[in-house]
Amino acid sequence: MPDVDTLPPGSFCWPELATTDQKAAVAFYKNLFGWDVNDQPIGPSETYSMFQMRGREVGAAYNMRPEERQHGVPPHWNSYVSVTSADEAAKKAQELGGTVVAPPFDVMDAGRMAVLQDPTGAMFQVWQAGRHKGARILREDGSLTWTELSTNDPKKAEQFYTQLFGWSAKTGGDGPNAYTEFSVSGTPGAGMMDSSAYGPNANVPPNWMPYFQVADVDATANKAKELGGKLFVEPRDIANVGRFSVVQDPQGAVFALYKSAR
Repeated sequence: MPDVDTLPPGSFCWPELATTDQKAAVAFYKNLFGWDVNDQPIGPSETYSMFQMRGREVGAAYNMRPEERQHGVPPHWNSYVSVTSADEAAKKAQELGGTVVAPPFDVMDAGRMAVLQDPTGAMFQVWQAGRHKGARILREDGSLTWTELSTNDPKKAEQFYTQLFGWSAKTGGDGPNAYTEFSVSGTPGAGMMDSSAYGPNANVPPNWMPYFQVADVDATANKAKELGGKLFVEPRDIANVGRFSVVQDPQGAVFALYKSAR
């Protein structure tokens, strides 16, 4: 699925970096993935950096607002899910035990969105497309290929998301090592793991993390280190699935690199 024009509702459609140093972060990802950058003004002194491949958007970055920093929010990747109605999704999320962090609002003519939090604490966004449809390239080297939830209550999270987005869920393994695969219209697109698998002292808050496809996980991980990033998880294989590594960029946002074994 390289070039994308539309995605079914319930699909992760847009990875967006919230950072404390937009210029430095953009340079890091541009060098790491070879992305082009198109800066779009969103205020008197602010820009929204669109990451592109072949002239098609694959993600974006912006500077975190002062109030976010004051509340101790670290740099992070936002994960947007495509919906037909941001208002209906926000209402349903609340009915299912989630929290509406930012009520639905229009982003000019680009679309309509809301910021939500699931019952276990993980934040995510819903996106009702207008002019902006989301990522126009997926599952190609340099683009989003998977999005993964780490949570301390997988059972509660599964119930929430399957009811909210109509996802189907398939779980393999037992205990902390169990892994759940979420599918939209029969196509796998996201996963979930128990955060206790990181160990008792890891202190990993519930979160959604983007995976970016690459041609060589080891080479890209080494390049990330050369560019000032850190490796949370060294490159390793998942039997019959692929190879991955978890990286923290120089400002602190965490993401994963992935190459399928298929």
